[in-house]
Amino acid sequence: MATQLTSLLLPLLFLFFLTSFSSAIPVTYNVVTLGAKPDDKTDSTKAFLAAWARACGSATSATIYVPSGRFLLKNAVFQGPCKNSRVSIRIDGTLVAPSDYHVIGATDNWLFFQHVDGVSISGGVLDGQGTGLWACKNSGKNCPSGATSLGFSNSKNIVINGLTSLNSQLYHIVFNSCTNVKVQGVKVSASGNSPNTDGIHVQLSSSVTILNTKISTGDDCVSIGPGTNGLWIENVACGPGHGISIGSLGKNSQEAGVQNVTVKTATFTGTQNGLRIKSWGRPSNGFANNIHFQHVVMQNVQNPIIIDQNYCPDNQGCPGQNSGVKISDVTYEDIHGTSATEVAVKFDCSSKNPCSNIKLEDVKLTYKNQQASASCIHADGSADGVVQPGSCL
Repeated sequence: MATQLTSLLLPLLFLFFLTSFSSAIPVTYNVVTLGAKPDDKTDSTKAFLAAWARACGSATSATIYVPSGRFLLKNAVFQGPCKNSRVSIRIDGTLVAPSDYHVIGATDNWLFFQHVDGVSISGGVLDGQGTGLWACKNSGKNCPSGATSLGFSNSKNIVINGLTSLNSQLYHIVFNSCTNVKVQGVKVSASGNSPNTDGIHVQLSSSVTILNTKISTGDDCVSIGPGTNGLWIENVACGPGHGISIGSLGKNSQEAGVQNVTVKTATFTGTQNGLRIKSWGRPSNGFANNIHFQHVVMQNVQNPIIIDQNYCPDNQGCPGQNSGVKISDVTYEDIHGTSATEVAVKFDCSSKNPCSNIKLEDVKLTYKNQQASASCIHADGSADGVVQPGSCL
């Protein structure tokens, strides 16, 4: 009887394991199979969206594969939530935005992921072809604002590895209202005179890590907006660009703060700023605290260390007012190199909300092989170790 039962159960068990194993095998969707053309001319947007629909709708993990070649894409929204939490996008080729900036220039994003969980992007190049729009903006003409090349909103568990972003019309990569994000081995490249082409922008997001990244652009290499909590930046090379900037903060009277930010092992070469915190000179409930900058090299940087709480573009909406943003607990540790201006350390804080608990530890910045100077307004703190220029706190 037992032998008969075993003989009946074995085929059923084998069928069960076979079905379970086959259902767990990840599936791959090649965009070329779905109609994409790697010819730099044919609009492949529909094929990419079709691949996304299949991968997102898969009950098991799925991969979207982009082979070698140049694929023209108009703006595309990759919408979640998905049925699985592991969609991989593997890119061997280049995604190309339309050369005519009017096609996507009035949209907020070129490639946009929304409400996704567990999406990873590896390899490949995004070519935003933004030079035409930059020229329009730099000429003072009435131009579209431009599109961010790659945006994520209301998403979590995102990984971007080995991606290159070239010549974005506007920001290169943006994370808005995201959590648990890892950016690694990314390269961002745009002209030093390209307007508003921030490399990586983070806002209203938590647990974001940026590692081993090289950014050359016309605005902030990394810009850190309101609502950022738990940002780790390590081994980043910046230049040209406007440095790593917290802010601008306090644009709105009611605004989330920035806290728990670490910038470690960074190099700035020929940048406008190095480590910057800036806020609008007007009332706000915003704040920035628990900020740690360490092991940073400055090479001919105009403003190596700067806090500017009197930011007021075009003197509109803020002259004569004081920043309401509270800046506290900011540490600068092991900051070395050269300043392109005599004032290498500048703390221009709010008279209403002075900067507090600013710490300088082992800072050595020179100007033309001589000692640089420091300037402090409404800033309180301490200095430890060798600090050059001498602390004005």
